[in-house]
Amino acid sequence: MKNKKIDMLNGPLVGKIVIFALPLALSSILQQLFNSADLAVVGRFDSDKAMAAVGSNSSLVNLIVSLFLGLSVGANVVVARLIGQGRKDKANEAVHTVVLLAVISGFIILGVGEILAPILLGMMNVPDDVLKLATLYLRIFFFAMPFIEIYDFGSAVLRSKGDSTRPLYALITAGVINVILNLVFVIVFKMGVAGVATATVISNFFSACMILYFLTHEEEMLRLDFRKLRIRWKYLLGIIKIGLPAGLQSMVFSLSNVVIQAAINSFGSDGIAGSTAEQNFEFMAYFVINAFAQTATTFTSQNFGVGKYKRMDRVLIDCMILSVGAALVLGCGAYFFGAEILQIYTEEADVIQCGVEILSITTVPYFLCGIMDLFPGALRGMGYSAVPMVLSIIGTVGMRVLWIFAFFPQHRSLYFLFISYPASWIATIVMQVVCYYFVRKHCYK
Repeated sequence: MKNKKIDMLNGPLVGKIVIFALPLALSSILQQLFNSADLAVVGRFDSDKAMAAVGSNSSLVNLIVSLFLGLSVGANVVVARLIGQGRKDKANEAVHTVVLLAVISGFIILGVGEILAPILLGMMNVPDDVLKLATLYLRIFFFAMPFIEIYDFGSAVLRSKGDSTRPLYALITAGVINVILNLVFVIVFKMGVAGVATATVISNFFSACMILYFLTHEEEMLRLDFRKLRIRWKYLLGIIKIGLPAGLQSMVFSLSNVVIQAAINSFGSDGIAGSTAEQNFEFMAYFVINAFAQTATTFTSQNFGVGKYKRMDRVLIDCMILSVGAALVLGCGAYFFGAEILQIYTEEADVIQCGVEILSITTVPYFLCGIMDLFPGALRGMGYSAVPMVLSIIGTVGMRVLWIFAFFPQHRSLYFLFISYPASWIATIVMQVVCYYFVRKHCYK
């Protein structure tokens, strides 16, 4: 596999942004497709309750892993900035800190998850007829976390130099393994939710092994040597400074989704299953626009490291044009073909009706979510992560929680519940644009 590096500091940007963002988007979409395979397999070959058990875990899993996923964003920024400055020895030291941090993070999540799984699911009002299966799935799933963290952090290192292709190769391999094992464990061995969870653990083991192989065969600047693994505090502190606010933002954002998931759970198993099926498509649309936000972070990091501020402006504008265009195409497509898309997951009419109701309010304005993510992405690339976190929490999380507790009880419907999404996107965009203006002005000075 050819080792590619994108020159982010010179030449035209649009083509490079697309080349970098496309594997990112494909990686996330494929990952979600493979997760959807869990739902599709148990929904088709087991039961709707098994499907609801798998789906009821999604918000909770995102809540737990999002903090450490944010740290991988910090790792990307730190390594990318050192690459932009040409500091090869320092970049290599940072790589070894990143990989060891990934291993430690994965085992922390595994331990915490095993202890708190039944408690957290109970707090989310998961129905009694689903709770036992949901707990079984979650406890097995957490054994995949060390491998998931190695993949996430290792991929962040490769992407810091412009290589977003090889993480995609690793994910495709793991995904194919996951789908095959899903079918074997559920159809042949009748393992149900335990089968799809076990398949997830095994497939993520393979993706982690591939990422480690890539890093151990990298060019000298990023090459991994297990004998050099150690935590170097100056890089760890840099990762925490940028990544911790990003992780906390995602964590609190996921917490608001947990609150919304609890409200969805009150509509019963049909509401849960319909929301779960709809969310899988929504996640795919999000991953496309989020790829441009990640691209903005990486490109901005390298250019910020050498003081190319006008090029940073161009990165943001080009990413925004591409993100909005992609979101409009995907959102309008989902609106017009929602019922057909949801039939992939289930044939139950009530479940499809719930999913279509949610799609009708969240998909067309989805480009707003892309704009909302781009400004914090650019700000993190410039080393400013705390303020965007606070603004996102106020604008997105605050509005959704307020909506749930102040307005939703008087208008109980899935449609009214999900109006909180576009409303929160608009409020957050306004605040992030103002923040970006002042940070940009400060950088120019």
